[in-house]
Amino acid sequence: MSETDYSAEIEDICRRARTASLATADLSTATKNAWIERSAERLEAAKDEILAANAADIAAAEQSGLEAPLVRRLSLEGDKWRDMVAGLRDVAQLPDPVGEISELRVRPNGLRVGRMRIPLGVIAMIYESRPNVTVDAAALCVKSGNAVVLRGGSEAIRANLALADVLRAAAAEVGVPEDAISIFRTTDRAAIAPLLKADRYVDLLIPRGGSGLIRRVVQESTIPVIAHDAGVCHVFLDESADPEMARASALDSKIRQMAVCNGLETLLCHRNAARTLLPTVLKALHEQGVEIRGCATTCEVFPEA
Repeated sequence: MSETDYSAEIEDICRRARTASLATADLSTATKNAWIERSAERLEAAKDEILAANAADIAAAEQSGLEAPLVRRLSLEGDKWRDMVAGLRDVAQLPDPVGEISELRVRPNGLRVGRMRIPLGVIAMIYESRPNVTVDAAALCVKSGNAVVLRGGSEAIRANLALADVLRAAAAEVGVPEDAISIFRTTDRAAIAPLLKADRYVDLLIPRGGSGLIRRVVQESTIPVIAHDAGVCHVFLDESADPEMARASALDSKIRQMAVCNGLETLLCHRNAARTLLPTVLKALHEQGVEIRGCATTCEVFPEA
């Protein structure tokens, strides 16, 4: 289908999300947290069906010749499932940002001036590969009083739809508008163009994926965009760092999920800790199969580099 063919469908999704956002902005903290908890319960109850959809996505990706690292990003098995559900519940524990006032000042005439945090309205997310983003994005948007429009990658369409259906069903149970969580049900890239121009309904657009996607969104969108960059992530070990915390942080940053764009790539260490702290951290990484490439000092204190 052409971009024109999708215009009416995408406009309808965004318009319904806009309507839902008006009610979502007024939800109580208790209602939003109840939706999060009910979503977590429903996800656990539907785990087998969701993982079956996920397995079908993975099989299709492998059959299409998708590179192995990209296929691994699709999986919801094991720790990824546990982390997704735990992360959802963690959002319920966060303070509700809506209505928070900061930088309050009293003017000479007695007028009080401050900044209040309010919902943006409708946030659209365009993302690739990882289906857990469906849950993460929905939870953060609704907790902050916003509606969300989700457009996941074609390689994860089955899992994304299964996850979104659970989130929408939970919303209906606790008084959250179902359309506060909306998802594109097509994988056709032609559907993206109408979304990029939907500034009448969408207040913010967040792309998450490869450089090609980010570039297209930034160039073509008439909606304000928050874009991320690609990798080269650093961790700095200060001389005051607790050795065990430094070791654990470096390991978690590097090996928890090797294929993510925010994984550790460069480890910087204060020169005063090079001979005391750095060898222990590098040894732990090396034992997990991480190849160490270091400067002259690094190679001196850690010969395996």
